[in-house]
Amino acid sequence: MNNTIKLAVASALLAAASNASAGIMIPAGDWTLDIGGVVNMYYTSTRHTGDDGSQLTGGANNTGTKTKSNITTGLLPNYLSVSGKTRQNDLDVGFTISMQPGAATTSSLSGGGGNENRQQFLTFGDASWGSIKLGKDLGIFASDAILNDMTLLGVGSGAGTLNGTTTLGRIGSGYIYADWKNQVAYTSPNWNGFSFTAGVTQGWDANNTAGPFTSANSSAAGGASPAFEGKASYAWAGDFAGKVWVSGISQKMKNLTSASAATFSTPAVAEQVTDTSDRSNAYDIGGTVNVAGFGLTGYYFNGNGIGNQYQFSSGYDVTGKARDSDGGYVQATYTIPGVGTKIGASWGISNLDSNAADAKGDASSEMWTIGAYHPLTKHLNLVAEYSDVKDETDSKGAVASTSSKAKTVSLGAILFF
Repeated sequence: MNNTIKLAVASALLAAASNASAGIMIPAGDWTLDIGGVVNMYYTSTRHTGDDGSQLTGGANNTGTKTKSNITTGLLPNYLSVSGKTRQNDLDVGFTISMQPGAATTSSLSGGGGNENRQQFLTFGDASWGSIKLGKDLGIFASDAILNDMTLLGVGSGAGTLNGTTTLGRIGSGYIYADWKNQVAYTSPNWNGFSFTAGVTQGWDANNTAGPFTSANSSAAGGASPAFEGKASYAWAGDFAGKVWVSGISQKMKNLTSASAATFSTPAVAEQVTDTSDRSNAYDIGGTVNVAGFGLTGYYFNGNGIGNQYQFSSGYDVTGKARDSDGGYVQATYTIPGVGTKIGASWGISNLDSNAADAKGDASSEMWTIGAYHPLTKHLNLVAEYSDVKDETDSKGAVASTSSKAKTVSLGAILFF
């Protein structure tokens, strides 16, 4: 990744919290304000083929062949962020507040699309002992997976649905979405490249908002138990620069199902209705290296009760039993000397295992992506991508296997400041 692209990624997600430098610096008394943001838009054309029921490539209407064209934002939303920092009483104090206006509309009188407010947090600390964050920001578990995804500056998958303010990139076809979470987190100082973050984040329900299976729905479980997240990383500079990391999450889930044994028609399924609480766990490991313009990234995750796309979505079956999931991606890029254009190719897959109570077999979502990202100016990048997604579920009993594909071409630009 060249320096321009790196700056765009750091600016776009502000993952470094209050000490991130976005663009427009304004001295204001004891404070230094930092105003930054992203504006991006893409023309996308997605060709859907295959069976009904794809989780990523067209929903319930995805039968046969269908082509959809949209003009939409990519994996990153358009956003405006204001950060501030100051030094008071031997503490570095900061804040960040951002908003993300939606741009995806598919009918008349639909206004400006959905809107999000992803970041509102404060930080305080010192280089000698670290920093503490309180508020809403990017989650800790799996955050490095999305930060190193080359489709972060493009579209990836999900362009044919426009269900939200952004597309999916490689979410659900290589990693689980870190999402934006209320949290209290501690980040250590940087000890010669090594650092760690540990935090408590808002507890979330298990739900069936996405995925190929019917799931438990833990109504009234939100906040019943917090999630515990952490990550550790080591980064190094030089001609052979890189970073390795590991992260994890654990949360106790309650009220997973209100079903009773009498609900089920067969004893084999009824026997699986046990306690309605469980603990969801997941971990990941990854690394990236850069040398002589070449970049290589590898990533793997494994979990139970957490799903394979959005956290805790489709993580449990209707009896409250956790489903296992795993996946990962590999990515190779090259920055052309003297031109600055980065070209890349990546492959990834996310798997979700079927339980005995499920009507369908194991599910997977696999995606190939090739892309070109050209810095037209210091802050403006032209982007061209092609992504090929295949969603499959295995046959089980009398239920046949299914396979759906979505091939997306996207062309556009992203401006950051």
